[in-house]
Amino acid sequence: MIGRVRDLVFLSVAAALAFSCGQPESGPRPIQTAGGPPSPTATLVATVSPSATTTTSPAVIIIPSPSVQSAPTPKPPVRALIPSLEVLLNGLQTPWAIDFSPDGRIFLTERPGRIRVVSNGILRPEPWATLDVAETGESGLMGLALDPQFAQNRFIYVAYTFRGPGGRLINRLARLREDPGTGKGILDKVLLDGIPGGTNHDGGRVKFGPDGKLYWTMGETFNRSLAQDLSSLNGKILRLEPDGAIPKDNPFPNSYIYSYGNRNPQGLAWQPGTARLYETEHGPSGEKGCCQDEVNLIDPGKNYGWPVISGNETREGMVSPVLQSGDSVTWAPGGATFVTRGPWAGSLLFTGLRGQALYRLTLDPNDPRKAQSFETLFEGQYGRLRDVSEGPDGTLYILTSNRDGRGSPGPDDDRVLRLKFR
Repeated sequence: MIGRVRDLVFLSVAAALAFSCGQPESGPRPIQTAGGPPSPTATLVATVSPSATTTTSPAVIIIPSPSVQSAPTPKPPVRALIPSLEVLLNGLQTPWAIDFSPDGRIFLTERPGRIRVVSNGILRPEPWATLDVAETGESGLMGLALDPQFAQNRFIYVAYTFRGPGGRLINRLARLREDPGTGKGILDKVLLDGIPGGTNHDGGRVKFGPDGKLYWTMGETFNRSLAQDLSSLNGKILRLEPDGAIPKDNPFPNSYIYSYGNRNPQGLAWQPGTARLYETEHGPSGEKGCCQDEVNLIDPGKNYGWPVISGNETREGMVSPVLQSGDSVTWAPGGATFVTRGPWAGSLLFTGLRGQALYRLTLDPNDPRKAQSFETLFEGQYGRLRDVSEGPDGTLYILTSNRDGRGSPGPDDDRVLRLKFR
């Protein structure tokens, strides 16, 4: 009897391994200009996603607790935790970021330079604002954040790339204001300007922290040395006052820099109850081996190692990740959010571009630098996923990014997906 049970366990584990493993991607994909066709007319749809019988099951990973962890062999899925998934909007052009206003509207950016609004479940045909951006490679209109006091001041903050003198790509953080007469967004103030942009590693996430400060992720534009250079704002996470001033309690005097040694950070999320900041970051992707995408716990003034260390490497004075994807699995992580309610409450979610999946990380309650479990959801079902965010009512929203010049867009791309538990 014991031998029979042992054989059944062995067969179950082998089946789970065979199910979870896939072919690794072979190095980085070539950069393509993301111009593409004009944005088709976006429409509201209410098509329920494939049922649990057709949706790819998640791979659930229970993680041991070494100091730096990569994703180990998954255990069988827990089907009770699979949410329903529906398409809220389709026909968008490379949406990049999403945020929510107190009056129920949904704001999102399209990388060619448009800010769109969903009101009462309907996408407004005219953009809330249109910006003159340089959309090439990974640049264009990216991050967006509504002011915590939006109901009073009507401020929205956006990050975008434009062409400066000589055609140079330049990154800018600007504050827009909703005009009460027209209901459209107009430029209020340029907060930070002149940061070199790039067709690669342009960063671009903009979010308000629980401290009321504005955070902006900045890639190193494929110039490795900038990530360690404290005289450069590239390869960093930046922290500003809402009016663009340098906070007096920033870790480096008279500097916007909050952390450095970051390769291409794209996700920011603060853990409820602790206000700890977690970040998702693209790994070497062929520069130093493969993959090694990261989830980091960000502390002010710390050095996250790029390009000196990556993956499981360590160096005195440098911080290694909470979790990394290993040497054969690529996430290419995008946006991130913590879940505050429901069966996933407390989990960190982040999207995968090249991984084409949604990832769920549960942190060790006794050690914020350790992962407890890790789960892969909807892998390959909707293509490249750019951002995930929790709405005010707890609904989770995901943006696809299949028209970004690297995906394989279908006739309905790009889309806003909505997750709800059954």
